[in-house]
Amino acid sequence: MNATADVLGPGYEAIELPLGEDAEGEVVATLVRRRGERPSRRAVLYVHGFVDYFFQRHLADFYVARGYDFYALDLRKYGRSLRPHQTPNFVRSLSEYFPEIDEAVRIVRAEDGHDTLLLNGHSTGGLIAALYADRVRGRGLVDGLFLNSPWFDIAEPWPLAKAGAGLARILGGRFPTAKLPAGVSDLYPRSLHRDHEGEWEFDLTWKPLLGFPVRAGWLDAIRRGQLRLHRGLAIDAPVLVMASARSVRPKRSHVIADLTGADAVLDVEHMARYAPRLGPVVTLVRIDGGLHDLVLSAAPVRERVFAELDRWMRGYLPAGVETGAEGRAEAEAKDEAEGRDGAEVSP
Repeated sequence: MNATADVLGPGYEAIELPLGEDAEGEVVATLVRRRGERPSRRAVLYVHGFVDYFFQRHLADFYVARGYDFYALDLRKYGRSLRPHQTPNFVRSLSEYFPEIDEAVRIVRAEDGHDTLLLNGHSTGGLIAALYADRVRGRGLVDGLFLNSPWFDIAEPWPLAKAGAGLARILGGRFPTAKLPAGVSDLYPRSLHRDHEGEWEFDLTWKPLLGFPVRAGWLDAIRRGQLRLHRGLAIDAPVLVMASARSVRPKRSHVIADLTGADAVLDVEHMARYAPRLGPVVTLVRIDGGLHDLVLSAAPVRERVFAELDRWMRGYLPAGVETGAEGRAEAEAKDEAEGRDGAEVSP
C-alpha cells in the first residue's frame, strides 16, 4: 500500500484502503499510521465514534511513548474517507466495517510485522470493535481491547428507546436513508473545540458541531449490533472498559459548564451494565470528571485515564522488548505501592 503525508503533519502517514463499491458508488477507508522512533513488534489500532474521525495526536503520543506503533482507521464515509457522493457516516449493517478492519489488521501484522495488537474503540467505534473482536476470536489477531465510553445501548428512557428502535427497524428496510427526528446536541462538541469553549482543534467539516442526520437504516444497524452484544459475546482477549463516573443529558437551558466532568452523549450505566457480557476477562474503570471521549477530558482527568490505561496494558498485554522483565517488575512494584482503582468484573 502506498502511504502519503497525512493532514496531521510530520510523523503521520495516510494509506487509502479501496473497498469496491456500494449503492452510492466507490467506497474507501483510510488507515492513519504513526511509527515510533524505534522498531516495535507492538501496535494499536484505533476506531473512532459517530460524527468523528481520528485527530487526537496526544493519544498517539501516549502509545508511541510506550513502544507501540500507532494506527487509526477513518471508517468508510467518515473523515478522510468521506466522498462527495456519499451519505455521511451511513451503513446498513455494522458488519460493513469489518472489511476495512480486516485489511488494517492485515497491514499491521503481515506487512508491518507486528505480533501484538491492541484494538482501541471509542463510542460507536467501541461497539464495532467489540463485535469485531468477538468475530475473530480464536485467530490470535486481537491481543487486547480497550473501549473508551462504548455505545452499548440507546441513551434514552426505555419507552423512547424502544419506540425509536422500532421506527428505525420499520423504515430501515424500505427507506434506509430516511432522516429520524433525533440528533446530537452541539453543546458537547462546542465544549471540545478550541474556537468555542474547548481546547482541541478538529475539522468542523468532518466533525460538525451539529453532527450529521441520523438515518433509519443506520440506527437499525446500531440497534442490531447492540442487541447482539446484550445476548453476550465471547471475546477471548482481555478487555478494558472505561467510562465516566456519571452522565448528563444536554438541554437547551444548559451552558457548557453544565456539561464538564460528565458524559454528555451516552448513559455510562449502560456501559457498566453490559461490560460483563463481553467475555471472561473484563476490567471496568470509572473516571470521575470524564467527558464522553475520556482522552479529551480536562488535563488532570485525562492523566488518570492514561495512568489507568498504562497500568492495564502492563498487566494484560504481552511485554515487548522495549519493556522487558526488569521494567515490568518495576511497574508492578509501583502498582503495589499505589493500589488499584479499577474493578474486575466477570459475566
